[in-house]
Amino acid sequence: MSGIQNNIAGFTTSPRRLVSVVPSITELLYDLELDEEVLGITKFCIHPDAWFRTKTRVGGTKKLHLEKIVALQPDCIIANKEENRKEDIEWLAAHTTVWLTEINTVNDALKMIQDTGILTGQNEKASDIVRQIKSTFNPSPPQPPKVLYVIWKNPWMFAAKDTFIDSMLEKGGFQNILSVSRYPELSEEAIRHLQPDYVFLSSEPYPFKDSDMQYWKDLLPMASVKCVNGEFFSWYGSRMIQAFDYFRTLHEVV
Repeated sequence: MSGIQNNIAGFTTSPRRLVSVVPSITELLYDLELDEEVLGITKFCIHPDAWFRTKTRVGGTKKLHLEKIVALQPDCIIANKEENRKEDIEWLAAHTTVWLTEINTVNDALKMIQDTGILTGQNEKASDIVRQIKSTFNPSPPQPPKVLYVIWKNPWMFAAKDTFIDSMLEKGGFQNILSVSRYPELSEEAIRHLQPDYVFLSSEPYPFKDSDMQYWKDLLPMASVKCVNGEFFSWYGSRMIQAFDYFRTLHEVV
């Protein structure tokens, strides 16, 4: 079987030879105890470390080594609409089956986790992961602090509405100050007109450092500026179990 599947209903049997080109889903597959089934991962699949050191690496999420993937003879490649390039997915789908996930909300992520368990015959383990994530959800405060979430430098780019990060912010008790869609670029002049309570400088995809904090403190002196672990805002797999406890620490610190 080959082609692109947008949901698991298109699968008649559980795949036994998997390649994951999505870091957060790679970690989920590990937590579903699918060590023998997973043959290849990307160079950005850094969790778990044991797989990062031993599994075949098939390039980066945006620069996949297509021939290398096909040579592994997978019966399913797990990809993502946002993280992987359309042309790569279409090329791979001509050779084997690609399950193309699309995650824009927390609920999308929970469904993907459950679907991954069903697809791989690990339904009970997936259900347990979903239960653990739901048990950590934070109650929303009456007046959630307004956050400007920065993801890139030169040009400045941000996570706004209609993104998984936005959904995680909301579920974590924060309010995204940007009401526009997706990942806008903003000029310094436009940023000065914003009045966030907090500026979160994400550790990924751009690796902001403490040295970047002073710029933002000068630009928005009324805001509290903090470098945050981007994995907890943007990884939509089993890492979500840890995310909401982390968000609680941000509320306490900032």
